[in-house]
Amino acid sequence: MPRSHGSEIDTLIQLLAKLPGLGPRSARRSTLQLLKKKDSVMKPLADALNMVADKIVICDTCGNIDTHNPCHVCEDTRRDRSLVCVVEDVADLWALDRSETFKGLYHVLGGTLSALDGVGPDELNISPLIDRVETGDVQEVILALNATVDGQTTSHYLAERLASSGVKVTALAHGVPVGGELDYLDDGTLAAALRARGSVS
Repeated sequence: MPRSHGSEIDTLIQLLAKLPGLGPRSARRSTLQLLKKKDSVMKPLADALNMVADKIVICDTCGNIDTHNPCHVCEDTRRDRSLVCVVEDVADLWALDRSETFKGLYHVLGGTLSALDGVGPDELNISPLIDRVETGDVQEVILALNATVDGQTTSHYLAERLASSGVKVTALAHGVPVGGELDYLDDGTLAAALRARGSVS
């Protein structure tokens, strides 16, 4: 079958198709839009991608992805340093922060415990969380993990690990649907879930 565009464009389509939410058809449409708006969108996008690729770092304190270490969240002196919200992934951190309800700090685990996938406590960013709590500044840890089996298992494990620390351990309210993922929830649901958080037994 004859091709209607060059191999470089094919490569761009294939790379875009690897992004979440973009299949081959959406990738072709996105590529066409980029090509039509080469000067106003495509070139600035390419510059931004190169710049971020060169500067991207993982925050040593919380595990967030940023261009600074410590990240902008950890550096923000206006945030309540007595509150630490534990999330599974950076996408969850961004989703919660977008709700503009939580004014504390975050901690990214980098996943959840999963016996099936061979993910144990040593594979997650748990020890640094315990270290942060033991500094004495943290008064409440909010477990904001996805409402999945692995998420709930991880929450219970963390609650047990933190039980002797004396900090208050809470979890998001059930406004977060079972099986739901934080990054797909609307801002109102996230805000309500944070406000109605409860103690973990």
